[in-house]
Amino acid sequence: MAKKKATKKKATKKKVAKKTTKKVAKKKVAKKKATKKKATKKKATKKKAAKKKVAKKATKKKAAKKKATKKKVAKKATTKSSKKKTKKVAKKKVAKKATKKKATKKKATKKKATTSSAKKKTKAKKKTKRKPNAAFMKPLTPSAALAAVIGNKAVPRTEAVKKIWAYIRKHDLQNPKNKRNILADDKLKTVFGKKEITMFELAGILGKHLS
Repeated sequence: MAKKKATKKKATKKKVAKKTTKKVAKKKVAKKKATKKKATKKKATKKKAAKKKVAKKATKKKAAKKKATKKKVAKKATTKSSKKKTKKVAKKKVAKKATKKKATKKKATKKKATTSSAKKKTKAKKKTKRKPNAAFMKPLTPSAALAAVIGNKAVPRTEAVKKIWAYIRKHDLQNPKNKRNILADDKLKTVFGKKEITMFELAGILGKHLS
């Protein structure tokens, strides 16, 4: 009987030990599950925080982009307004230049009108024939040397000059290198007294041969 009781006690002890081990094992499993849940919760919270950070960054970027676009639009508007102002200034300058040109044209037309009227007056004055000097129109007899060129008839000084120039052109007696100089032929040598004279000397020389 004592042995049976002892074996029963041992069996009960074993059962209790098994139950306790089972309980401990259950508690461990529960703890593991709880730790896993906590870890998953932590991961989820971390993911949410990361998503929030990303969302904040995205919103910040969008805001920065909006600000940049607003600044660009403002710059474009300022540049357009400045261009319009410069165009207006340029138009004003052009208008001023045009008015100045018109004023100068008016002045020029006035000057032309005055000059044309002055020219007309001078022409009218020129048209009124001057009375020739009686001394120049007095007929003079040429010398024998000059008569050989222009003839024996008594002529005024002006007529004598015209006739001698006609003789020079007819016989081509102007110097080809200098048309102001006259080359004397045999007849003119007796009048001029040398081979060549200038046209400025001609009137003085002819005056010696007219009396």
